[in-house]
Amino acid sequence: MTNNTSPIYEMNLVINDEVLADVDIWLGETVRAALQQDGVESARVFVGGASPEGQTGRTFQLQARDDSSLDELLDGYISDLDAEAAERFGEQVSLDSRILRPDQTYELSPDESPVCLNCHTRLRGQYCGHCGQRSRNRLISIWQLLQEAFGDLLELDSRLWRTLVPLLTKPGKLTRDYLEGRRARYMPPFRTYLVLSVIFFVVAFFNPQKDLSLFFEPEPKPTVEEIAQAEADEQAAAAKIEEQRQAALESLRELEAEGKLSGEIVAEIIDADDEININLGSDPDSSGLFGDCEDASISDEEDLPEWIKKRFPDERVKEICERNKARGNENFADAMLDNIPIALIVLLPLMALVLKILYPLSRRYFVEHLLFFVHFHAFFFLMLIVQILFARTAGLLGPEDGAVDSISTLILVIASFYIPVYLYKAMRHVYGQGHIVTIMKYLVLAIAYLLGAMLTMLSALLFAVLSA
Repeated sequence: MTNNTSPIYEMNLVINDEVLADVDIWLGETVRAALQQDGVESARVFVGGASPEGQTGRTFQLQARDDSSLDELLDGYISDLDAEAAERFGEQVSLDSRILRPDQTYELSPDESPVCLNCHTRLRGQYCGHCGQRSRNRLISIWQLLQEAFGDLLELDSRLWRTLVPLLTKPGKLTRDYLEGRRARYMPPFRTYLVLSVIFFVVAFFNPQKDLSLFFEPEPKPTVEEIAQAEADEQAAAAKIEEQRQAALESLRELEAEGKLSGEIVAEIIDADDEININLGSDPDSSGLFGDCEDASISDEEDLPEWIKKRFPDERVKEICERNKARGNENFADAMLDNIPIALIVLLPLMALVLKILYPLSRRYFVEHLLFFVHFHAFFFLMLIVQILFARTAGLLGPEDGAVDSISTLILVIASFYIPVYLYKAMRHVYGQGHIVTIMKYLVLAIAYLLGAMLTMLSALLFAVLSA
């Protein structure tokens, strides 16, 4: 026998006494309006628990007909209700909401309630309530093994798709559901973040032709005709360069004849072989990003702290420069890319700290703000994956089609604008404040995010240089 009742949405308010009368009037109107909503079984308001001096607690409860009705209310009416309260009363009222779900009790006779084979806990259903293992112990088939391996990917109702769809289309829903206790239907937040970040870096930087060269046939050798064509193209390019060089020489001599350019300057530009040598300050013999390591030094930099100069004397700086120069630009770029995932993980708690500062009266723990950015970064990776795959697909379908290219560019631009809009709507949905307050905090958060991203990327670059 099972005893089950409908879910309840509960909003707890801590109200400054100056606006208590106005809030009570608003709550009364809210109860009457809630009862008119489809899917609402009942609504009530009662005095809340203990509150600080000068403040009073109120609790608003709304009982939904079932989980699907509650989902619709959370996405629509309840979201607007939280935003209305924040916009109407501002910082004079602090809100905290949650979902209440009654326990399910089972009455089973001893012979119908075996013990778990894993932890020996008395079973009350198909799964163990202590360790989660299934009650049956027969060996599974190969088909079931494959279903367990790829079930989340192939089943439309799996936790993977139930996580990705709201993550992409409903800003802040996953964070709010998790904080209010609705977690079993979704993938865990950090697992979602890690999976999507790995997929992104594979999609963006993995080159099968290069990284799995063993499985690809080598490039065919060029034919005699192709070699002759390449030589002809090289000769044509050399002739064009020679033509441009002669034109430049003639222009220099004309300027010298007109007295607009001194002969000494022309002599410096044109050497004895009539070749143009215009040096813009780079060393023509240097290669790579690090140039000539003989001149590498930070001891003369007055702006650097002394503790940095002591840890990086000139000899050590030259040694680091030589090691980075030896490994080449491509390997240095690979080392930089290897550090980016770590930099993004470091960025998460920094941004959570900014949210903690921006919402001091939200009564949320630091880890709740961290969860917000874990979901936002997971969405960011998902958007980048979609953009990259779409761009590559468009390139395969119509590489020379102007219409396809224009549509592809337009969609990518719209997707890029959707990312900051998503962040704003997520802040509204999770923290429930009004438009003006949210916009101000959004701008501060955006500036802090850019500065934090620059700081972490520079740290990743510095680590790549020093780890050579």
